[in-house]
Amino acid sequence: MDGLSIDIGIADDKRQAIAEGLSRLLADTYTLYLKTHNYHWNVTGPMFNTLHLMFEQQYIELSTAVDVIAERIRALGYPAPGSYAQYAKLTVIKEGSGVPTAEEMIRDLARDQEAVTRTARSIFPVADEAADEPTADLLTQRMQIHEKTAWMLRSMAA
Repeated sequence: MDGLSIDIGIADDKRQAIAEGLSRLLADTYTLYLKTHNYHWNVTGPMFNTLHLMFEQQYIELSTAVDVIAERIRALGYPAPGSYAQYAKLTVIKEGSGVPTAEEMIRDLARDQEAVTRTARSIFPVADEAADEPTADLLTQRMQIHEKTAWMLRSMAA
């Protein structure tokens, strides 16, 4: 932890548990950002323009989210993970290999958006127990975005 002690009304063990959960969320979000950006670059086919633009919107949103999540971890007094090696250990998102078809990209990203939602939801019990409203608010916002994005992707794959 940093030099000054932290007294924000959340016990040290709860802050640590929340920061660990948020670190998993950060790893999932960054890994999904990277995969979405890759799909943006490499999508082909009749839906190219639609998917190219949609994936761009998604990776920009994810890019903003990683900063918000990392800053919350720091506010709780813990270092935010920031390397590919750390992310690989913490994430549930599977890296892709090769260049999938546009349809496979859509299905893959929909599953990954849902996986990030599950990670966010898993952090709620400790945040609620600690009365950590800022983290609960962040988790609620992230879940709303990931659930909506997964729905939109699923709708394209129908």
